[in-house]
Amino acid sequence: MTQVATAVVFESPGNLSLREVGLPDCAATDCLVEIDWSGISTGTERLLWDGRMPHFPGLNYPLVPGYESVGRVIDAGSESKIDAGSVVFVPGSRGFEDVAGLFGGAARKLVVDSSRLVQLQPDTGSEGVLLALIATAVHAIRRFENDELPQLIVGHGVLGRLVARICQSMGAEDLRVWEQNPARRDSNTPYPVLDPKDDTGSRYERICDVSGDASILGSLLPSLSKGGWIVLAGFYHQPIQFDFPVAFMSEATLRIAAEWQPEDLAFARTLLAENRIAVQDLITHQYTAQDAAPAYDKAFSDPQCLKMILDWRAV
Repeated sequence: MTQVATAVVFESPGNLSLREVGLPDCAATDCLVEIDWSGISTGTERLLWDGRMPHFPGLNYPLVPGYESVGRVIDAGSESKIDAGSVVFVPGSRGFEDVAGLFGGAARKLVVDSSRLVQLQPDTGSEGVLLALIATAVHAIRRFENDELPQLIVGHGVLGRLVARICQSMGAEDLRVWEQNPARRDSNTPYPVLDPKDDTGSRYERICDVSGDASILGSLLPSLSKGGWIVLAGFYHQPIQFDFPVAFMSEATLRIAAEWQPEDLAFARTLLAENRIAVQDLITHQYTAQDAAPAYDKAFSDPQCLKMILDWRAV
C-alpha cells in the first residue's frame, strides 16, 4: 500500500491546497524524513505560484514546492548514509506518486536519497531551514576572484542580509547596501542601508546584486569603477538588458551566481553550527502548516516578512 503524506500542493498558478499525496517506495539508499519546519522562498516559489517560472524539465502542475525543510530521519534504508534519528536539512525530495515535486520539500513526510541530506546538530531548530539560503549567499560571494568580497550589495531581503553578514564574518569593513523599499532600510544594521538615489556619486569595484530586478544593470553600471565586477545572484525571469557603451567604458565584468555547490553547503553548515553569523532574527513569521494559504500570501505580499516558516509538527 502506498504511503501518503500531507503536503502543500500548487494545483495551478495561484491555487493552493493542503492535501494528501502519495510517497514513492523507499530504495535501499533512501531515508523517510518527518518534517518539522519548511521555509517559503519568495524567489523561486513565488515564480511557481505566479506561473512566471520559465519552463524546464519537471515543471508541471499540480506540484509540491519547497527546498528548505528540516526534520528527523524516521526510517533509513540498508545502504543509507544517514542513520535513523538524525536531524537533517532537506533540499528537496525524490518526488511523489500522483503530483510533481518541484522541489518537493513542503510536506509532512518525504522520501529522500540519503546522499542529498545534510546532517545538522541535534538541537537545530527552525533556523535550519535557512541553510540553502546561506549556501546561496556563500556561492555568490565566491563568484568574485582572489577571495575578494563585494563592497556593495543590492537588495536587503533575507539573501542580501545573509551576504552582508557572511562578508562581515569574513572581515569586510567598508560595506554598503542599496534597498529601494523603505520598509527594508533598517537603521540598526552595522552597515549603511541606502536608497540608491542617495548614493549616486559612489563608485564600487565589486557589486553583488540579489534584487532579482531584471532592469537593475541600468543603475548599477554607472556606479561601477573601471574594471569592476558585478555578480548577479538573484533569479531574473525577464531578459536582462543594459547600455553597452556604459559597460564598455567601465570594462565591466558580469558573472552569474547560480545554484550553490556542495562546498558552499558545507561551509554554510559550519557557519550555522558555529554561530558565526546571526540568523534567527531573519525568521520573521511562522504559521502552522494548516494555515499554509495565508502564510504563502503574506510571504509574497508583505515586505516586512523576510522569511516565513511553516510548522508541520501538529500535522
